[in-house]
Amino acid sequence: MSALENIVVVGVSLAGLRTIEALRREGYEGAIVALGEEPHLPYDRPPLSKQFLTGEWDQEKISLRKQGFDDLGITWRRGERAQALDAGAKEIVLESGERLGYGGLVIATGSVAKRLPFGRDLAGIHVLRSLGDAVALRDELGRSPRVLVVGAGFIGMEAAATCREMGLEVSVVEPLEAPLLRGLGPVLGPYVGEKHRSKGVELRCGVGVEGFEGQGRVERVRLAGGDSIDADVVIVGIGVAPAIGWLEGSGLELDDGIVCDGAGGTKLPDIVAVGDAARWHNPLARGPVRYEHWTSAVEQADFVAARLLRGPDVPALSQVPYVWTDQFELRLAVAGRISPGAEMHVCKGSLEEERCLVLFGREGRLEGAAGLRRPRPLLGARKRIGEGISFEEAIAENADG
Repeated sequence: MSALENIVVVGVSLAGLRTIEALRREGYEGAIVALGEEPHLPYDRPPLSKQFLTGEWDQEKISLRKQGFDDLGITWRRGERAQALDAGAKEIVLESGERLGYGGLVIATGSVAKRLPFGRDLAGIHVLRSLGDAVALRDELGRSPRVLVVGAGFIGMEAAATCREMGLEVSVVEPLEAPLLRGLGPVLGPYVGEKHRSKGVELRCGVGVEGFEGQGRVERVRLAGGDSIDADVVIVGIGVAPAIGWLEGSGLELDDGIVCDGAGGTKLPDIVAVGDAARWHNPLARGPVRYEHWTSAVEQADFVAARLLRGPDVPALSQVPYVWTDQFELRLAVAGRISPGAEMHVCKGSLEEERCLVLFGREGRLEGAAGLRRPRPLLGARKRIGEGISFEEAIAENADG
């Protein structure tokens, strides 16, 4: 049993909540305070760009705990923001000036959506990260606006697909030469882009956005090179950044996230970090990595709870990242990574029939896999990536037949 008298969890989305559940499973019976800047109980974010945005699901449907939260014994501090960490005094300084003491501290503050440096004075420009963001955007989409999405990453392309399925006029602008290049590579990214075009989405790649124009609210988007596109609503999906600004000067090592050991431990005693805000050492990656994926946060929770309660002897998590996306009829999942110049092999079907497993290799090793309606083979490939299988062996194991 841990000697910690109380544990404060800062950030109570998926990573924070799953860590609280793991702490209770580990047998921790002390006080747990859950501090979060949003007023809502923990909810699931992936549906925000899909079923919640269309109105098909309501807030109750996206709750992360259908059975409620009473059994966890949490003291909630919702709608309150952490402003600073005084590690010497073992206190969190709140925006109100109040100091909240802790015995153990879990930092799960996640990430914040990046914004463009212009157009802040115009209505109709949205990001899509929080429940509040989704509610505001959903209200606007009900007026049948012309929608322009800035950024063709996962969030941008999911939002574009959802808006198009709602019957809206949709354009996507992306400075790279194809959508989803960073996540899916130079074959699968354009493949998904063609699906969007076939559904009527206008996709403009290889061009950036220089500004927004309008009187009081956005009316058009000015592109690099002089072109412009009329738009009533803009969704900015240009990525996220770890929410760690409040930790500057705290003594924690910060470098694109909170730098942690392989189980979430930081350089300060009794402080651990998990989820989007944390950059864990991963033995498979030979260094610290920050993952922004749902599955990564869930898998880290058990390790970080054990690390806080038992100390540094907890083994490192060897994690193969896993992410999925739903766009129109496509359900595409990716395990591992798809690096530039990777070898590629399609098996167990074909891209044309939208059902297959795609393997990616580098330097003779299987480094990534993508599955289109092939969940079992993809999970098998994920396991084998962690085991260090060769690319040739992976191809042989997944041969059609």
